Amino acid sequence: MSTGKGKKRLRNIPALYDEMKSVHRLMLTPTAWKKLQEIAIQQNTSISELIEVWARNYDGR
Repeated sequence: MSTGKGKKRLRNIPALYDEMKSVHRLMLTPTAWKKLQEIAIQQNTSISELIEVWARNYDGR
């Protein structure tokens, strides 16, 4: 996901959501990390954004 063609990102101003992202730490196996990297490449996005979208859309069902 990108900010869109022609839109400039500004420091400390959220580009994709209504809040800024902050640093968090995850511990994953090398297998899980590699799989996330593969998926991110296929979707032309970052691992961070993959997790963000998953968490925002997760409904627990």
